[in-house]
Amino acid sequence: MTVARNRAELAVAAVGVALRFGWWWLTAETGGSDGDGGGCRDRYNSALVCHRWLFLACHPRLWLRVDRSVKEFSEPGAFPSVEAAVSAARPGDTILIAAGGTHLASNIQIKKPLCLIGGGELPDDTILICSRGSDSALELLSACKVANLTVKAELGCCLLHRSGRLIIDGCILQCETNPLDYLSHAIISTASGPDMFPTSVKGCGDGVSVSRTRIEGGAKAVLTSGTLALEGVRVIYSRTSIFFWFDVEHRKR
Repeated sequence: MTVARNRAELAVAAVGVALRFGWWWLTAETGGSDGDGGGCRDRYNSALVCHRWLFLACHPRLWLRVDRSVKEFSEPGAFPSVEAAVSAARPGDTILIAAGGTHLASNIQIKKPLCLIGGGELPDDTILICSRGSDSALELLSACKVANLTVKAELGCCLLHRSGRLIIDGCILQCETNPLDYLSHAIISTASGPDMFPTSVKGCGDGVSVSRTRIEGGAKAVLTSGTLALEGVRVIYSRTSIFFWFDVEHRKR
């Protein structure tokens, strides 16, 4: 009874996260050599046209889980660390990171399309910590989505964007206060690939899209050193926080 109840609660929680953040699905670009391309499709919204497909798309068995209490290889699809889950994931997988406590994330390279989602009600419930001396918590070299997570970094950056389409939704990016915090940035983008897509096809190619996200500390919210530039900034001030919406896209010629 207890096991069945726990599974039922997990299913309800997973469906709740899918309803709040949408089901995110990635397909490889045509002509890609390794299937890890940067095209984006929202599988959850597609599933709305069919009740059976909706059930399959939201089923938690399709998700990988990160839970520090899990011993390695003890449960299928469950991993004790973010790095282990990313390593085992296949392109297009969603990784649900358990709420409560903190998860170590230092220089984790993501070279395939993935979605990382915090399992709590709020982004504060699921925290990724980047240890001092690391360049970043996550280094993203493919199309990815990060949602409902808090990422904390010191003397580095929270997210290092190398290439692909990065979507950041409902997160908290926090650079720890430090005498050298002028060296810290929430997001660093070094993408410098050619702009192969017309401006009418937004959301393809390299770029960063940020929505409903709190950014705290650091010298700048975004530092670019490639061919991308900040644009479309919107800010909402609340009593306790500042929420950002913006895009980082190729500079218009």
